[in-house]
Amino acid sequence: MAEKLLRFPKGFVWGAATASYQIEGGHDEGGKGESIWDRFCRTPGKVLGGDTGDVACDHYHLWKEDIKLMGRLGFKGYRFSVAWPRIFPEGKGRVNQVGLDFYDRLVDGLLKAGITPFATLYHWDLPQKLQDEGGWPNRDVAHYFRDYVAEVSKRLGDRVNQWITHNEPWVAAFLGYAMGIHAPGVKDPGAALKASHHLLLSHGEALKAIRENRSKKTKVGITLNLAPIHPASDSDEDKMAARRFDGQLNRWFLDPIFKGSYPEDMIALYGEAAPQVQSGDMELISTEIDFLGVNYYFRSVVKHDPQDQYLQASSIKPEGRQYTEMGWEIYPEGLYEILKRVHDDYGAPTMYVTENGAAFADMIDEKGKVDDQKRVDYLREHFIQVRRAIKDGVDLKGYFVWSLMDNFEWAYGYSRRFGIVHVDYISEKRTVKKSGSWYKKVIEENGVGE
Repeated sequence: MAEKLLRFPKGFVWGAATASYQIEGGHDEGGKGESIWDRFCRTPGKVLGGDTGDVACDHYHLWKEDIKLMGRLGFKGYRFSVAWPRIFPEGKGRVNQVGLDFYDRLVDGLLKAGITPFATLYHWDLPQKLQDEGGWPNRDVAHYFRDYVAEVSKRLGDRVNQWITHNEPWVAAFLGYAMGIHAPGVKDPGAALKASHHLLLSHGEALKAIRENRSKKTKVGITLNLAPIHPASDSDEDKMAARRFDGQLNRWFLDPIFKGSYPEDMIALYGEAAPQVQSGDMELISTEIDFLGVNYYFRSVVKHDPQDQYLQASSIKPEGRQYTEMGWEIYPEGLYEILKRVHDDYGAPTMYVTENGAAFADMIDEKGKVDDQKRVDYLREHFIQVRRAIKDGVDLKGYFVWSLMDNFEWAYGYSRRFGIVHVDYISEKRTVKKSGSWYKKVIEENGVGE
């Protein structure tokens, strides 16, 4: 019996996502300045194996080859990020035209190949010079971000119509400034809360800057990492812990963007550590967006934990479930759940799944192939949930698999592989995995087998 094909809407944008520091390399070429990740990777003990993004996938030199690869896979869209230190080596002041030229060529190459560019303006590689001035906890950085965005959108805005201001501000703020496991490696919850506010403020500033340089087709949004938060039990304590966890991860960013205010329960919980909101801030942050990007990887199952300073909550790993190499639970239903919630509770406009994917222990076999059936199964189940969300009224316009190719996985270095294309980090040879060939078929049919 032939499997039933679940079709997607006409014009649905299928593609993949990457980030500048994770793939580009060329860390000190073309006038690029130092980023916080360049510095962090050189701090002993911060990145597994002492790995760095100095070369990564060498996309800075191999971008033409990578665009041909995307073309062969049939991509309709490609989500990449612009490295701020390539444009402003010191974060502000002097503009580096060579850096702008690189993205200029990349955009032209994508358009020539019939691939729609989706440009993300911040994917965590803050210029180190600005970190030296306090980083995101310094309110001035929001204004420097606006100036950077103005330069990039002025140069590329005649051809790039899809803009994303920030990728996962929760990660930039809390992993970077509270937990210290991402660059810049600070462990100060108060600084993280300030950073979160200034990231959101800079999003509002960037919206204005892009729209000043816009064409009629320009669409601007932001990408948030969102997830359903489920209590570990039916106890009131666990339910309240889940509510607090949801407040930090989801509502702390959704509420300001869509409602113009921070969640009252979280402001009360954070007390004096809550960020200082100035007059006009929330109006700027809640400027209407054209779309919301949703990154989804796993749900969180949460129990009450009195040891946690603020949330009194911690995640647990449910037994009997499947997990990826990252230790993340495979829970496809969570993608439907979060998309439907944002649609129902926030009246979100158009949405895109801007990241979704999994790390598995991929190996090239003796025939030179990568049989990553686990990733095929993972993607299929998540595509089915995407289709379900669309059927139930969610205005979802596209999906970007994470990631186009194996790359530098932040604090995990090169030990985790997320790509639908395998990368040999010595030769830089690209090999399309089974999942990549399967994805090509999905794109061609604009549908997935149920």
